[in-house]
Amino acid sequence: MEGRINRIKKQLHAQKYKLTPQREATVRVLLENEEDHLSAEDVYLLVKEKAPEIGLATVYRTLELLTELKVVDKINFGDGVSRYDLRKEGANHFHHHLVCIECGAVDEIQEDLLGEVEKVVERRWHFKVMDHRLTFHGICHRCLEKHESENKNDSNVHYEHEVEKV
Repeated sequence: MEGRINRIKKQLHAQKYKLTPQREATVRVLLENEEDHLSAEDVYLLVKEKAPEIGLATVYRTLELLTELKVVDKINFGDGVSRYDLRKEGANHFHHHLVCIECGAVDEIQEDLLGEVEKVVERRWHFKVMDHRLTFHGICHRCLEKHESENKNDSNVHYEHEVEKV
């Protein structure tokens, strides 16, 4: 984690910003919860546990700065809540997401699947792609498995009921 913080610190310095203690506390929370997609309020509550003197406005400003500098990506999964996701080191693009419309789970796709699409867009529309985001909305494998299990149980109940009638 310390190595990643130092690299982020260098990234900030390159843009004439400092990694203040408040910014560092925010970055640490994001690193510690890298698998989650935290809202600003979530980040604030976790930062407050570490440094109670840091206010919500400071966390918001820090998240916006980190977004501008492409340290984090600001994302919205269609529920009206902005969430923050650390950009993977060395990634040229934002990673993709699978959002379950049943349970709300968010899974990530780290592989960049749109390289060829970008080339077509650049060639056909003379548009220089700088980044892209792709979010699939559907039913996750966990919910699908749950449905399959429930359907099996339902058919077993019907079958057992038919056997009892005979």
